[in-house]
Amino acid sequence: MAIPKKVKTDINISPRQPQPQYDSGYNGLSTPNRRRELSELITEDGTFLPKSVMHEDMDKGMLDFVQKELDTSTSGKKIPVIDRILTLQRWGEFAQTWQFANEDKNVELPFVVVVRNPDVQYGSNPSLLYTIPDRKQFHFAKVPTWDGTRKGVDIYSIPQPIPVDITYDVKIICNRMRELNQFNKVVMQKFSSRQAYTFVKGHYIPIVLESLGDESVIDTEDRRYYQQNYKFQLQGFLIDEDEFEVKPAISRSLLFFDTNTSHKKIGPEGSPSYVRQQGINIYNKNKFRRKLDYTAVATTQTVSYAYKALITLVRSDNVSSVSYKINGTATEGKVQVDIGDVLVITIVKSVGGSIAQVVLEELIYS
Repeated sequence: MAIPKKVKTDINISPRQPQPQYDSGYNGLSTPNRRRELSELITEDGTFLPKSVMHEDMDKGMLDFVQKELDTSTSGKKIPVIDRILTLQRWGEFAQTWQFANEDKNVELPFVVVVRNPDVQYGSNPSLLYTIPDRKQFHFAKVPTWDGTRKGVDIYSIPQPIPVDITYDVKIICNRMRELNQFNKVVMQKFSSRQAYTFVKGHYIPIVLESLGDESVIDTEDRRYYQQNYKFQLQGFLIDEDEFEVKPAISRSLLFFDTNTSHKKIGPEGSPSYVRQQGINIYNKNKFRRKLDYTAVATTQTVSYAYKALITLVRSDNVSSVSYKINGTATEGKVQVDIGDVLVITIVKSVGGSIAQVVLEELIYS
């Protein structure tokens, strides 16, 4: 068997540099850009959620499609389209008041009218048909939030849209076969692939040509005209903004604490005359707390002061009584020390032979 002479040893599967935000896929530029464009169309006008799509929105989308995509002209004159969706019940009434009627209130031909069937069936679009049970909410977007003190994220979720099939009859009424043929050519060219799309609030919704029928009047005693009916099925969906949910996901708070800390004062060569850290009590920056720990055999501790302070006992553990001596002289009531004073704190333990603890609060003054 012959071997091909031109054999490629390498194939470039990524001819263009991927976008940085899609470094793991997409292999190109056009697909991500188009996805972003569609997302912006759905969420335009400053909202993070898609806009509601209801029956009236799809009616307008169908009418816009007929007016723009099925626009037909003969002999340089445009065939007018009635600018509203009609029902079978309103067709007779509208024929008397249509703006293209002549002085005798007879409808001037040709014209195109869109008639909607009142029965709306459950959708047959395969992308939405019986895929998710119930009305479960699905994640749509994460939106950062900031209220001045707290940063967080809100989760936007929506249920799966409900598919619907709406049937429209697009009728052309005319006097001449030439007008009939021209409109038929426009429709067949547009639906050469069986379906076309209309644009409704950022969504492309398919329209399928189902059938074509002739409803021409052949009674010679009445007015004779051609009438053809094109039956279209719009495979849309319903999105109700009342079903959207917005709930907080993550919150990050920046908290500040004001604490009244206790610091031991340690001076030169171990003497307790120097405040190691500055006080951070915003209510009284000159107030500090000193913790004295007594071993199992100790009952006395000595503190030398290089500043003036008012001493108060605020807490004790395993202590039944406390006595103070300043420079060897016992003191009662307020304990007030001066620069150079030596304070001796003697305790009586509630349980002898155990450790004890005393906490003194010192109010420094000048």
